[in-house]
Amino acid sequence: MDANGRQTDSTVMVVDDVPTSRYAMGAVLRRAGHSVVPVASAGEALVELDVLLRAGSLPDVALVDVGLPDMSGFELCRRLKSQPPTAALPVVHFSAAALAPGDRCQGLDAGGDAYLSVPAEPEEIQAVVRAAVRGARLRTGAEALARRLTLLSETIVAVQAARCPTELAHAAAQGTARLTGDFAAVFVLGEDGELYPGLSRRRARTSLPGPGAHEAVARLIRGTTAGHAGVRSIVVPAPLWPAGFLRPGVSEDARVVLAQTQEGKPAVCLATPAHARAQETGALVARLAQATALAAEPLLMYQVERHVALTLQHSFLPQKPADLPGMEVAVRYVPASRQTEIGGDFYATLRTSRGVLTGVGDVVGHSLDAATVMVEIRHALRAYCVEDPDPAVLVTRLDRMLQHYHPEATATVCLALVDPDSGHVSIANAGHIPPLIVHDDGTARYPGAAGPLLGLGLERPPATEEFLTPRHRLLMVTDGLIETRGTDLSVSMEQLRMAAADGPSGVGALCDALLDCFGRDREDDIALLALRLG
Repeated sequence: MDANGRQTDSTVMVVDDVPTSRYAMGAVLRRAGHSVVPVASAGEALVELDVLLRAGSLPDVALVDVGLPDMSGFELCRRLKSQPPTAALPVVHFSAAALAPGDRCQGLDAGGDAYLSVPAEPEEIQAVVRAAVRGARLRTGAEALARRLTLLSETIVAVQAARCPTELAHAAAQGTARLTGDFAAVFVLGEDGELYPGLSRRRARTSLPGPGAHEAVARLIRGTTAGHAGVRSIVVPAPLWPAGFLRPGVSEDARVVLAQTQEGKPAVCLATPAHARAQETGALVARLAQATALAAEPLLMYQVERHVALTLQHSFLPQKPADLPGMEVAVRYVPASRQTEIGGDFYATLRTSRGVLTGVGDVVGHSLDAATVMVEIRHALRAYCVEDPDPAVLVTRLDRMLQHYHPEATATVCLALVDPDSGHVSIANAGHIPPLIVHDDGTARYPGAAGPLLGLGLERPPATEEFLTPRHRLLMVTDGLIETRGTDLSVSMEQLRMAAADGPSGVGALCDALLDCFGRDREDDIALLALRLG
């Protein structure tokens, strides 16, 4: 503090080739409480600044004599302002010689912040230095705030792009760590009590706390948010905050920001070490917590819908088909990865009066509605095939059913009626990938079975007739197995044909081999059905 109570914790570099003048200027500044770094030339100033940069402590302002022996003070200022590490350093020119207004303008044009004529009263020197330091700190503060706001907006974009609660928690944790410059942990607590944790990347992934610590955090969130919607910031003492979430094996106080849009909705907890820069970043972390809570609601609601749709599909798609005399059948169903929506894929194996009706299909769309329509199509197929199992008749009736009850829905389906005794196969295709006939000699081909989607009411071609022997396998799949964004479906179908031709002879082994080849981390459901005459 100076005599008037002003803060003077700044460092001033004085660049002057005249020792007495340099000493006098330094004395005035030291009396005001400044630290002084005296240098005698521009070259010496550049060397000293390089040393200070390496130590991470630039001066707060540089007082530069205009008439230096090795280069002018204007040129030194221009060099400092052209280098990013020193560009923000305030420069005040001074001169004991009278200068024309044009010369003073030259100093300002070179990037100088002020001009001082010496000799000057100590109060004037001190006021000019204070003004330069104050302006620099305001600029630095504004730039830091702008950087943090940019980080906040980038994090909110990442949070809103999250595809599941765990991904959301990790995105928020990484953003919190960037905002605070410290370790961060984020927890999303669903309405059903399930806790989704996320850690910043700086946090080691080893030695994470166990289930008891997670339950302790869940209790803390529930107790703190009960009856309190909105955003709250509190410090949780180390005994109440489980050790290891912020730093491996370390027990420490945690500053937690909790957000809940309204009571009973998902709650979000953003945690950092209590010593983190709360005064500088507290408001921004609170905004991030609020944005994370808003993003958590639809994600968790989707999790519930996805679980219902998946349960519905599993309940109507038996993992093991019924025993079919004279035929070996294998079926597989793989839901889409957890980050994507459940679709309406299905398969069916039904005994009829004229053989075994097999089929695979896919309701267009990904939602609980698609899964519900799938169930209706499967039930309708079971009912219709009792009266007439002809595949061409069945796809026509399914088409009319969709138009009547679900005019907004469309679906693809491929049906094959197989006579185990004769090997005769009748195939009707409605916009689906045709079945693949795989021979034990290492060849495979697609029959020419095609037709429009269900739900469009378009005229349909007659069924395609084929014959199977015990050396053949009939493979039926949904497009989730092979369809890849950016790749033409015909290319993917050819890849499937070649892989199936080289596949194992057993129907179950063939399905598993194709799933291993094509079915990892797919964005759509997968249904497969393979059969061989016994």
